[in-house]
Amino acid sequence: MSAPEPTSPAPRDPVAGSHPVEAPAGEAATGGHDESPTTGPLRHVLARPFQRSREHRAPSRAGRNLPAAVAVAVVLIGALVTGLFFVPLVLALLAGTAAGIGVWEVARSLTYKGVLIPKVPAVVAAVLMPLAAFFGGAPWLSMALVLAVTLVVVWRAFGPRHGMMLSMMGSVFALVWVSFLLSTAVLLYHSADGPQKVLTVILLAVSSDTFGYAVGVVWGKHPMAPRISPKKSWEGFAGSLGGAVLVGILSAVLLLGLPWWQGAVLAVAIVAVSTVGDFSESMIKREIGIKDMGTLLPGHGGVMDRIDSILFAVITGYVIFELFSVLA
Repeated sequence: MSAPEPTSPAPRDPVAGSHPVEAPAGEAATGGHDESPTTGPLRHVLARPFQRSREHRAPSRAGRNLPAAVAVAVVLIGALVTGLFFVPLVLALLAGTAAGIGVWEVARSLTYKGVLIPKVPAVVAAVLMPLAAFFGGAPWLSMALVLAVTLVVVWRAFGPRHGMMLSMMGSVFALVWVSFLLSTAVLLYHSADGPQKVLTVILLAVSSDTFGYAVGVVWGKHPMAPRISPKKSWEGFAGSLGGAVLVGILSAVLLLGLPWWQGAVLAVAIVAVSTVGDFSESMIKREIGIKDMGTLLPGHGGVMDRIDSILFAVITGYVIFELFSVLA
């Protein structure tokens, strides 16, 4: 990706097209780097994976770095399989890490619209919620959510009065959207055949994205929501549906020992909510005026750019598997 020209105009909102996107305080004059006296070299090093440069705000001309994307995907899949089938604690730590980074990315992104989330308590609470679900199940997760909201509200109450309401609302939104939804994967893991169920849900979410992308690139002509995500087409959605139904049927029969129709029903539901999850993040990014939520994962963007569809998929899978068990 080429570096932006010094004389390029301020980024504009892709939806409205007429209002420049506001940058956080301290970045307008320094090109995205905080030069305040309290910012030392160590803080720069620690914050670097989450810093957003001008390139991060601009559309990519070269597309994703495919070799880097594949390498990152292999590492993440290896960690997931290890946590699901060999060392369960790895799954909780993986979910906690993803939740913490995801909330951090959301908090950083919202600063472009003047919504200042207290990052320290929000990230700590986000990391602890999946761990609470792992060690104590649904009761501990519910208690952790209440304590997390209380913590960020009390923390923010001692801050400046300006923007307090948006700050607290943004904090609750980030915690529920990222950490709470991701924690339901840990709850699903503790159910009967939990590892296979979690793997099935993630396979369906990933296959929905993969088949949708492949079909959309070749045959996509009719955008589903051009103002939100112009590259998503109805042809791609059909590809997502067909590919995920095939994966769902195979997973139901081979992994879970369930009737094939249950795999098909699960796949249709996962494709629907995964698309909603993808559109939800796209709406937020369009409103803010950014391309990716972060830059931590080479070839993928940020953590939120990879788990946006999974967040809605895991809670949907949890509910549907519970319904299947009741019907059985």
